Amino acid sequence: MDDAPRDVGVLRTVVRRPAVGEREVLEVGHLDVADGLVGDTWRSRGSRRMPDGAAHPDMQLNLMSHRLVEFVAQDPDREVLAGDQMFLDLDLSHANLPAWSELHIGGPEGAVVVVTDQPHNGCAKFIARYGKDAMAFVNGDEGKPRRLRGLCAKVVRPGPVRPGDEVVVVRPTT
Repeated sequence: MDDAPRDVGVLRTVVRRPAVGEREVLEVGHLDVADGLVGDTWRSRGSRRMPDGAAHPDMQLNLMSHRLVEFVAQDPDREVLAGDQMFLDLDLSHANLPAWSELHIGGPEGAVVVVTDQPHNGCAKFIARYGKDAMAFVNGDEGKPRRLRGLCAKVVRPGPVRPGDEVVVVRPTT
């Protein structure tokens, strides 16, 4: 894989999960502060990381490298099976996108999501779809720091998002 862009990338795919096991590739997705990707099952799925099993507010969205999903899927029709809602051509590594970095999608008036500190690890479904070797690769010594399995984010400014939209990184000031 070539080096992905660090400061300005591109949104390649938007995928809504309307029900367990279902995927809809969208021409336009709508990001909402309360619901994440409108029509996605994030809220109803809940989270084991929350004491009451409710949806984790810092895990509204799962973002993954488009280059990586192309590599592990080996077939464009299998890319959406990763379970992530957005696939980006952007360096998602911890070094490039520390927690609380903002991703401005679709221009100055577009949506904004913030990278959270919640880890995004593969699950049994990822193994079933892409294999144990893929899981070991994304969660290994090389993969973890580069966030090859992806990252968790939440919406901080609502708006539409479309494949082809520019994604501009705004890192937190320290």
